[in-house]
Amino acid sequence: VQLQAFGGGLVQATGSLRLSCAASGRTFSSSGMGWFRQAPGKEREFVATINWYSGNTVYADSVKSRFTISRDKAKNTVYLQMNSLKPEDTAVYYCAAGGGGVQRTNYAYWGQGTQVTVSA
Repeated sequence: VQLQAFGGGLVQATGSLRLSCAASGRTFSSSGMGWFRQAPGKEREFVATINWYSGNTVYADSVKSRFTISRDKAKNTVYLQMNSLKPEDTAVYYCAAGGGGVQRTNYAYWGQGTQVTVSA
């Protein structure tokens, strides 16, 4: 399974970005996909996850009500709509698959990461 994330960039505070993560490979079956992020000098942290089959979602408290995770089953793609962005959201964002929940160790596959920079 290969994951390719894109959509990052530079945005001003209060702005919006949408990240996409496309999954490909000989077979793809995942109970959940998630987004994590890692800021310079910090550990990779959970952002959001979605159950591939039920669509149930879980968010980190820091992004709740601002970020929305969704998936398109036909395209094997998961999205992260980020609104009301803050400078503290600046990080490399990684998509993950082959697992579920809030622990990064639960996921078997990782994308290459996409940089999100929010200026004040």
